[in-house]
Amino acid sequence: MRLRRKPGIQEKLAAIPRLVLAEPKQYYGQWKQVFANDNPLHLEIGTGKGSFISGMAQLNPRINYIGIERVADIIYKAAEKIVNSDLTNVRLIMVDARDIPEIFQPGEVSRLYLNFSDPWPKKRHAKRRLTHPDFLRIYQQLLPPNGEIHLKTDNKDFFEYSLQTMSEAGFILQNVTYDLHKSGFGPNVMTEYEMRFSQLGQPIYRLEALMPRNIEINANQSLNGDCN
Repeated sequence: MRLRRKPGIQEKLAAIPRLVLAEPKQYYGQWKQVFANDNPLHLEIGTGKGSFISGMAQLNPRINYIGIERVADIIYKAAEKIVNSDLTNVRLIMVDARDIPEIFQPGEVSRLYLNFSDPWPKKRHAKRRLTHPDFLRIYQQLLPPNGEIHLKTDNKDFFEYSLQTMSEAGFILQNVTYDLHKSGFGPNVMTEYEMRFSQLGQPIYRLEALMPRNIEINANQSLNGDCN
C-alpha cells in the first residue's frame, strides 16, 4: 500500500537542514567535516522511525551515525526523535541504497546495520533484497577490512537466505542467533518492529558478518544466478 504523503513534510524537513541533509552526494569525501571529527562512521540502511539509530547514538557518542530512508514522512518521524534526544552525532539522508557508493568513499563505513529489511519473499523479487549479492558487493566497497554488517530480522527465510549469500560472498559470519532475546546478547537497542514482534513472542534472528582482509571485490561482476 502506498503511503499518503502528509502536507508540508518537505518544508518541515527543510527546516532542519543540519540533521536531514539534502543532496547527500555533495558530501562524498566530506563526512569528517560534516561531523567535525574523525570518529568511526556507522550506517543504518532503512532507519524507519529512528528508535534504533537514536538509541545507538545515545549509547555511543564517539561514533557517527547516518540513517538512510526513502520515505519523507518516515524520515521526518526519525528526525523528530533525534531532535528531541538532543543528539549531535546523527545525520539522516533520503537516498536509495543502490546509490550509496556515490555518497561514501571506499572503506569509509566501519559498520552497516540492516534492521528488519523488506524480505521480498517472492523469488522474482530476489534482487530487491538488501542481502542479494548485488547489494553485498556494494557493501564490500564501503567497508574496510574487518568492517561489519549487523542484521536483524523476524523473517526466518530471509535470515537463512542472508546467511547463504553472505557466506558465499566471503564474509565471516559470527554471533549468529535464531532467538536474539533468549541469547543473552546485549546491550540490544530495539527497533520499532522489534518491539512489536517481541511482544507477540516472535523470535528475532540476528547475525554479524565480518569483512575479511583478503577479500577480492569486483563491483562490475555479473551474477550467474540468484539464490532462492
